[in-house]
Amino acid sequence: MAEEITKQQRTSLIENPTEVQEHQNDICSRVQEYERAVIFRLGRNLSGGAKGPGLFFVLPCIDEITTIDLRTVTFDVPPQEILTKDSVTITVDAVVYYRIFDPVRSVNKVANAQYSTRLLAATSLRNILGTKTLQEILVDKESLALRMQNMLDLATDDWGVKVERIELKDVRLPVEMQRAMATEAEATRDARAKLVAAEGEQKASVALKEAADTINKNPVALQLRYLQTLTDIAAEKNSTIVFPIPIELLRSLPGAVNQKSN
Repeated sequence: MAEEITKQQRTSLIENPTEVQEHQNDICSRVQEYERAVIFRLGRNLSGGAKGPGLFFVLPCIDEITTIDLRTVTFDVPPQEILTKDSVTITVDAVVYYRIFDPVRSVNKVANAQYSTRLLAATSLRNILGTKTLQEILVDKESLALRMQNMLDLATDDWGVKVERIELKDVRLPVEMQRAMATEAEATRDARAKLVAAEGEQKASVALKEAADTINKNPVALQLRYLQTLTDIAAEKNSTIVFPIPIELLRSLPGAVNQKSN
């Protein structure tokens, strides 16, 4: 079991900017501006905290140096399948930005700070989003990311790790859910379009009623409207023009008078 953990730690240390160096013959060592060195002498951590940046002295053969990178590290949280509060299965992935602010605690308090932070980020993502509905996740992504950042930062503070930022990258829905949402959105748009058309018809009918009442007050206005309609038709260069005959003109004809008397 110990051999498996050691192999896992070494693999993770190779992938991440943390190095373990055993100096056998060097009297002095150096680290970069963005690095710190945690020195163990005969298995005990030296007082005074981490060394660096620059040059420092070590005792050959008995000092073991662990170099910690203080720069901000970014990693992707693998896509997590999450069951939301309203029983919808979604797949969510995120990106986490963190840095080590206390090299001594990151070495002494946890076996592998980088690997532990990755696992805790995936677990926190599942725990937080599992208590929210799909609508809340789609609308409040920023607030959920901030809540996850505070939760993860509080948990990793004892490890000397500072979580600076978390972003939810993508929320993927099942194909059936996407089709259902598209159908619902289309039905909503159709209902809104019919409502707008009905409101337009209502306003047009009110306007036509007011126009009819205005024309009814003066019969000459109707004749002027006829002439205006003929002018509009003639402007389009039509070969056939339908001329409306006023009802008052038909009533003035002798045949219409006789028919009325009969």
